[in-house]
Amino acid sequence: MVASALSADDYGRFLGEVLEDWSVLKFPYYRPLGYPKGLYRVGPLARLNVCTAIGTPWADAELADFRGRGGTPASGGRIVTAAFAYHQARLVEIVACLEGIEALLQDPRILDRRVRAHASLNALEAVGVGEAPRGTLFHHYRVDDNGLLTAVNLIIATGQNNLAMNRTVAQIARACLPWPLPASAAIPEALLNRVEAGIRCYDPCLSCSTHAAGAMPLHIELRDASGALLCETVRD
Repeated sequence: MVASALSADDYGRFLGEVLEDWSVLKFPYYRPLGYPKGLYRVGPLARLNVCTAIGTPWADAELADFRGRGGTPASGGRIVTAAFAYHQARLVEIVACLEGIEALLQDPRILDRRVRAHASLNALEAVGVGEAPRGTLFHHYRVDDNGLLTAVNLIIATGQNNLAMNRTVAQIARACLPWPLPASAAIPEALLNRVEAGIRCYDPCLSCSTHAAGAMPLHIELRDASGALLCETVRD
């Protein structure tokens, strides 16, 4: 598939969603590759990897520096894959936004009195796709003749990065967890910090995506191959 062949209305053709009994967050995946191989990422890192240029001088210079620092040799230095590069990618986009704001403030049309469009019910079903700072958003709505919602499906950026976040946590655990475990079988504080840092790369809106309110504590369980709990720790 290529981007030009895809329509927002066809999102269900190339994106699937899975529910796991151990999570209240959906697991979207790229349908042609199946689940869980169809892992993909959205957000600033993904956007910088697929674009050829940003189009503003300062941001394009930062994009070149970004690729020069983290681009993989296999991609000729163009693609940056490290999850921790999300932070630098986010900074590059902030630079682009500042340049865009400056251009808008110098555009006389921004002060035109005719900048608002009024709409009314013109379809009973529609799909919208947009880019937010966290990543791509899919909004699918159905309404009745009065404009009241009858069905809604939202695939938000945090959900789309769910598989990638889990993969990042697993990679951190394999790299940072001492093995075999010491006699105390305790999860070290350094691992908690590293796991939290890995999750924060994706800037997840977990309270929105899981419909949970309040604090989102970090709860880590370490289990053996049979599923038996070896130890756990909670950070409120």
